[in-house]
Amino acid sequence: MGKIYTALGLMSGTSMDGVDASIIKSDGERVYSPLLDIYFEYGDKIRQKILNIRAKIVISDHLIEYESEIKDIEREITLFHANVVGEILSNNKINVDLLGFHGQTIFHDSKEKITKQIGDGKLLSQLTKKKVVYNFRQNDLKNGGQGAPLTPIFHNLIVNKYLKEELNKSYSINILNIGGISNITQTARWDELDKKKNYIKACDIGPGNCLIDEWVRKKSKKKYDFGGALADVGKTDKLILNQALENFNIGPPYKDSLDIKDFDISFAKGLSLEDGTTTLSDFTSYQITKALNYFKDPEKNTIFLVCGGGRKNKYLMNSILRSVDKIKHSKKINFYPIEKYGINGDFVESQAFGYLAIRSFLNLPISFPNTTGCKKPICGGEIIQNF
Repeated sequence: MGKIYTALGLMSGTSMDGVDASIIKSDGERVYSPLLDIYFEYGDKIRQKILNIRAKIVISDHLIEYESEIKDIEREITLFHANVVGEILSNNKINVDLLGFHGQTIFHDSKEKITKQIGDGKLLSQLTKKKVVYNFRQNDLKNGGQGAPLTPIFHNLIVNKYLKEELNKSYSINILNIGGISNITQTARWDELDKKKNYIKACDIGPGNCLIDEWVRKKSKKKYDFGGALADVGKTDKLILNQALENFNIGPPYKDSLDIKDFDISFAKGLSLEDGTTTLSDFTSYQITKALNYFKDPEKNTIFLVCGGGRKNKYLMNSILRSVDKIKHSKKINFYPIEKYGINGDFVESQAFGYLAIRSFLNLPISFPNTTGCKKPICGGEIIQNF
């Protein structure tokens, strides 16, 4: 066992509602323990600014066109994160070695190999007097990868920590993250990983919360469909749903890293708030179920552990379960919220970026050919000490 480091991971996802913060201890490899998880909500003004700039950046040229506006928002976001760090460290007597700073994604195009997470690592280091690891995706992109998903190596760690018994019984265990975009990680026992380099497989599979969230924001004053309440009272427009499914061509084999701009809600226009929410939820459910069918192991019982905000949407989860029941050999598919195994599904990604910060600091790889498509295992984050 190597030296144990303490890292504070900071994650703001595609929902753009706030910052998840987690303190973990780890050697950057197989030793890990969570110490603290806490959420900080963005104020309405900063959240709206992020939503506005994100809406403006449709193509990569817009990153240059709106550069001044981006820098202003980047400073605000960085100051917000600095306040988060300050509050956590003043209220908890924990000595943190590193900050893992994901930043806020405003543009991602895997085909162009361009991604933009706003957040000033140098300023954050200066304000917090801590080493900051950020800019996690660029090295992967330079080495042929798509920049995402980056959390699979951490997914594999927590499965080996919390589901040892199931792994030893030869269950096939996958983590399904339903964030703005949905992605799946196929995990492996440590001994399998040692034998087969790059055995962990992961990919984006389609929309998660992004279509539902955008619809609800545009059609109401709500930020999202809390608990799936709107979808629960609406009715699916089956004609519109079937047409949308016919026109949607992302599916197995899943290769491309996705962005929320790869999808749009236009096919639901004309529907009521509730019926549109239900129809978009069923559309999302179908895409996720298609991936579950693809990733299930034909030989073993397969567990899918669900994390991310989508697991709190009861309608979406039930819709997936109804669809899973129609899959061949569905009795071999076990579909659970990740909390079943004592893991807090709200903070998997913020813990992951604490872990990735430690791995980056130790010059260990964070992305792999079977996760991002990079040419070889690649180390990631940029390390800044600006104090």
